[in-house]
Amino acid sequence: MTIFADRRDAGRELAVLLEAARDTDSIVFGIPRGGVVVAAEVARSLELALAVIVVRKLGEPSHPEFAVGAIADGVRVVNPEAVRQSGVTPEQLSHVEDLERVELERRRRLFAASLPALGDTTAIVVDDGVATGATAMAACQALRAQGARRIILAVPVAPAKWRPDSAAVDEFVCPHLVRDFWAVGQFYTDFTQTTDEEVSRLLSRDLPAEE
Repeated sequence: MTIFADRRDAGRELAVLLEAARDTDSIVFGIPRGGVVVAAEVARSLELALAVIVVRKLGEPSHPEFAVGAIADGVRVVNPEAVRQSGVTPEQLSHVEDLERVELERRRRLFAASLPALGDTTAIVVDDGVATGATAMAACQALRAQGARRIILAVPVAPAKWRPDSAAVDEFVCPHLVRDFWAVGQFYTDFTQTTDEEVSRLLSRDLPAEE
């Protein structure tokens, strides 16, 4: 079942729902890579600053796209139910984490120029969807630790029963809570992988004009 033409389409739908929730000092944080495309549309529509919050999923070794956990600066989230279902051993999880920390640091350096001082701001955390929720929770926890006053998690689509941890998220915005959920990509006609170059271009505010 497809819902969105592409990530830009999803971002435009999210922006409509976020209009009433935003503060004038809000900052939109996209989760690289694909979430930044969605976040850029939200930021453009609401005329807000765009930044990234770098997170890396800890994927199941035989199915790397299935997150059993996630890491961000100073944050480690593990989903016990996902670990149990996938049968990942502590040794396997540790190996995956070691590899992902290398990529986390690479992306942190690459996108560091976009990281703003949070101060007393509202952080709107945007991804292209939630599956297990590990990356979204790691992002929100990291921003909470960095001092965000209020955190809004906004995603276009998520499993019907999924909800964020209320200790990390003040408000959850999701227009499509879907019962038959297998993967985020199933809801997009175009789910092409986003590149580092595209993320950097979006962060520079060199955004394409509306078509």
